[in-house]
Amino acid sequence: MKYLHLIWANLKRRKARTALTALSIIVAFVLFGYLAAINQAFGQGVDVAGLDRLIVRHRVSIIQLLPESYEMRIERLPGVSDATHATWFGGVYQNPRNFFAQMPVDAEEFLAMYPEYVLSDEERRGFLETRTGAIAGRVLADRFGWKVGDRIPLTDALWSKEDGSRDWQFDLVGIYDGAEKATDTSGFFFRYDFFDESRSYRGEVGWYYVKIGDPERAAEIAEAIDREFANSPAETKTEPEKAFLQGFAKQMGNITLILMVILAAVFFTILLVAGNTMAQSVRERTEELGVLKALGFTHRGVVGLVLGESLLLAGVAGLAGLLLAWLMASAGDPTGGALPVFFIPGRHLALGVGLVALLGLAAGLPPALQARRLEIAEAMRR
Repeated sequence: MKYLHLIWANLKRRKARTALTALSIIVAFVLFGYLAAINQAFGQGVDVAGLDRLIVRHRVSIIQLLPESYEMRIERLPGVSDATHATWFGGVYQNPRNFFAQMPVDAEEFLAMYPEYVLSDEERRGFLETRTGAIAGRVLADRFGWKVGDRIPLTDALWSKEDGSRDWQFDLVGIYDGAEKATDTSGFFFRYDFFDESRSYRGEVGWYYVKIGDPERAAEIAEAIDREFANSPAETKTEPEKAFLQGFAKQMGNITLILMVILAAVFFTILLVAGNTMAQSVRERTEELGVLKALGFTHRGVVGLVLGESLLLAGVAGLAGLLLAWLMASAGDPTGGALPVFFIPGRHLALGVGLVALLGLAAGLPPALQARRLEIAEAMRR
């Protein structure tokens, strides 16, 4: 630390060059942090998906419905603790662009299946006791300014009522929060009994959530469920909840691979920029480095000065970039609802700090070794 003033003086020697290099590093780490948040958003719910939950859907497609009677047959299978169902509703709130997930569920069974959806005792009672009751996630409620007690109208193109109307009205009795930061709180759930009594045809549901006693037996139990309904008019495909959610994310492509390629290209470019800056700095100070060695600086001391300069530049700019990215991501979903789980995970922030150090070492090591090999006589002659 006693040579920090010397390192800082060297960085200020070419202020414009240092500023431009620092700005490039800041942009690179802002991009790193923001893309990490986007990657987290596209994989929403995957990190917190229950290891003890399976999803049972129609073998052909999730848009194909399953008989409601399957629930009792699933619950009788060995290893199954509980089962409940949900159905895609597909309603429109005010404007077709206001997209969000809406599903009728068995209120009591659903809340037991998903303890990570946190409601107050009063809100839970309201959902269980109000026939037209619905609950919305915190992100969704904040998006539209909803509060408990509001009347939520939805127009549905998929489900009509017995009288032919497609206008549905729900009473918002609760706003749920997530037990973890990565829990998706953008959903809208209402009571299946009200939905089933009101719709024009009954007896079918979208898919089943199945809770199992031993996650180690997930593959075995999934196979048993599919075997139970083999050769029936509605065969099933059962998979762990995490695999089910990952399948949805992969429909948009391998987002993680795309982001990794982008980041690799960016960091390679920044490494060249920072390395060139350090190399130029060493070349410009060849005579000075020779004087330092003549005054008694060891090879290790000279290497430390050059590496320190590189690490300081990368550290200050890189950490500033990460901080800026964190502040931007903390502002929430930039799309207005399409990416409800939007934040930079702690593991990516830690990775970013590691990349800051790696960038400083990689950019400073070649010129530091060049300075180490420099002979006093040669330096003075130059």
